[in-house]
Amino acid sequence: MFAVRAHVRARALARSFTSQPVDGFTGAVGNTPLIYLKTLSERTGAKIYGKAEFQNPGGSVKDRAALGVVAAAEADGRLQPGGTVVEGTAGNTGIGLAHVCRARGYRCVIFMPDTQSREKVDLLRMLGADVRAVPAVPYDDARNYNHQARDYAARTPGAVWTDQFDNVANAQAHYASTGPELWAQLGGEVDAFVAATGTGGTLAGVGRYLKERSDGRAQVWLADPPGSVLHSYVVSGGALAERSGGSITEGIGQGRVTANLATIVGALDGALHIADAKSLAMVYELLDGEGLYLGASSALNVVAAYELAQKLGPGKTVTTVLCDGAYRYQSRLFSKTWLKEKGLEDAVPAHLKKYAVLD
Repeated sequence: MFAVRAHVRARALARSFTSQPVDGFTGAVGNTPLIYLKTLSERTGAKIYGKAEFQNPGGSVKDRAALGVVAAAEADGRLQPGGTVVEGTAGNTGIGLAHVCRARGYRCVIFMPDTQSREKVDLLRMLGADVRAVPAVPYDDARNYNHQARDYAARTPGAVWTDQFDNVANAQAHYASTGPELWAQLGGEVDAFVAATGTGGTLAGVGRYLKERSDGRAQVWLADPPGSVLHSYVVSGGALAERSGGSITEGIGQGRVTANLATIVGALDGALHIADAKSLAMVYELLDGEGLYLGASSALNVVAAYELAQKLGPGKTVTTVLCDGAYRYQSRLFSKTWLKEKGLEDAVPAHLKKYAVLD
């Protein structure tokens, strides 16, 4: 169980479903729609739903974590008016933090790997964040973006490192909001939840809530891209394999078990490894069949939900998270040149290649 103090504090992050006005950016975070994915549901005989986190005011699921870690730092007195929020992020958490900082009056400094999409970097700067791109190196390297963020905050007066990977206020935000919303939207009829993880916050917070509310009936599965060790860790019962390769997805996959993930990993029911080719094909299939313009991590989650629905069988209700839209990745995902460079031209079904309109 999360600490009682954290649970009470996080109640403020959960708001009831309403069509009434809300208080600024932070008041608009959460209460996202739950979308029935008709085509895939009919194909499996199950009911597959995606939580539309791309409809958060900052455009992604990470708005919840951003608000959660800032609120926790305010509550315990570490973050004072006019202070500085520092984070190491692959993009969306930084965007959420930049929005929250603008709304709350804080300075925002973001350290991120230099492999992230131009759209994300540009947006962060437009939001007023001080963006510092650093080499994309493993976590055990002192130059890793997380360590650089930590060290910068330590030497900067009034700065707080929000530590999204190991600060369980991240997971608590989802335990207090995303999980209860999903449960209420389906009237408690949830057989399974599956999602990829970077920090572990979404999977841990939603997963723990669903496990507790269903008395263990709801299954919770991890989805994992290439280049991550988490699939092997779960299926092997705790052995961390050597991390190798990479993925077209951004912000998911991990080389270690974070403190957030540690709160659920022992209770996971399984894990699915999802190849990039499947994720990319699903980006195009969701656009064509559902009218949903989603990024690769969202598509990976939907592939995982589809495969899990096939495993569990007809009549089951399987849920996942639609993390963000494709707007932040369109210069890659819909570029003929990029697809060719990545060797993924053939991953896009022939009848859907018409959507790859960028050179």
